[in-house]
Amino acid sequence: MIIGIPKEIKTQEHRVGLLPSAAYLLVKQGHQVLVERGAGTDSGYPDADYAAAGATLVASPEEAFRADLVIKIKEPIPSEFPLLRQGQMLFTYLHLAANRPLTDALLNSGVTAIAYETVTRNHRLPLLEPMSEIAGRMSVIVGGHFLAKPHGGKGVLLGGVPGVLPGKVVVLGGGTSGVNAARMATGLGADVTVLEVDVERMRFLDITMSTTHTLYSSAAHLTELLPSVDLLIGAVLVPGARAPKLVSRAMLGLMKPGSVFVDIAIDQGGCAETSRPTTHDDPVYFEEDVLHYCVTNMPGAYARTATQALTNVTYPYIEALANLGLTEACQKFDGLRDGINIAEGRITCPAVAEAHGL
Repeated sequence: MIIGIPKEIKTQEHRVGLLPSAAYLLVKQGHQVLVERGAGTDSGYPDADYAAAGATLVASPEEAFRADLVIKIKEPIPSEFPLLRQGQMLFTYLHLAANRPLTDALLNSGVTAIAYETVTRNHRLPLLEPMSEIAGRMSVIVGGHFLAKPHGGKGVLLGGVPGVLPGKVVVLGGGTSGVNAARMATGLGADVTVLEVDVERMRFLDITMSTTHTLYSSAAHLTELLPSVDLLIGAVLVPGARAPKLVSRAMLGLMKPGSVFVDIAIDQGGCAETSRPTTHDDPVYFEEDVLHYCVTNMPGAYARTATQALTNVTYPYIEALANLGLTEACQKFDGLRDGINIAEGRITCPAVAEAHGL
């Protein structure tokens, strides 16, 4: 099979879809791997590494997209839409429920689009988890950064100091992102509360993170907390669907000026009424005097770590798709079927169909 690795062109996206070591394994099994020149440079993997692995370096995205299986990190953007074609497989993060133009483009192209974020295994999302871990940990790093007065924040140090109370962090959601955000914030010495609706999940958090508070997630409880919150982190997820809007504009108005809101759920539309996508070039904006950080590709900032973590989990699926084709790969990895969002002009993911009324 011909496998294509185009260079990512989304703003400040530095990750690459495949490590040279993984390309080497595919080439050894008889596949041709086309890598667009410069695709891995920003992740610390120069073209020479791919050439040494036996990959074929190509000069343009058009050449990389002529592959039977295209491996990316982020969803195709409009300039890439014409490169998609019928009979091709696209394996990447898609987040279609929050992106109608991309959904339409994929339907019109006839491509079979497999979304990392909806592949399942043992009731988990194995291809989303590594990036959720990075985004969760990063949310506290960037949140603490923007709480500094020179960056527009209220001037609160999350960990406090002797004689001064620590900052208060509230995390919406106790999933992978939320747990990693809570771990980082707790490690800094912040006062952390996780809002969650799953009682068993709260028991797990109570046992494993004894210094973190848990609270049943409701509008009433959130409203009570917000006036004293310094950093609010949105880490809610409904697999494949748009994120629920848990935070209204009125609720944000309860927070003190200069507080920070980091919306990890922005890829799925965001969990606040005031959320709108931002980039690493221009990451923040103010609404209701609250500083919003809503970057849609947060892990791209830590490209080398993210590329390594992602290839660790995607490679077995890539190998199966290359060696067996889609049908037999889905028989080998049953949860790969859940990753198929669009196939040959049809929506095959109910959450995406519902989001767009299609």
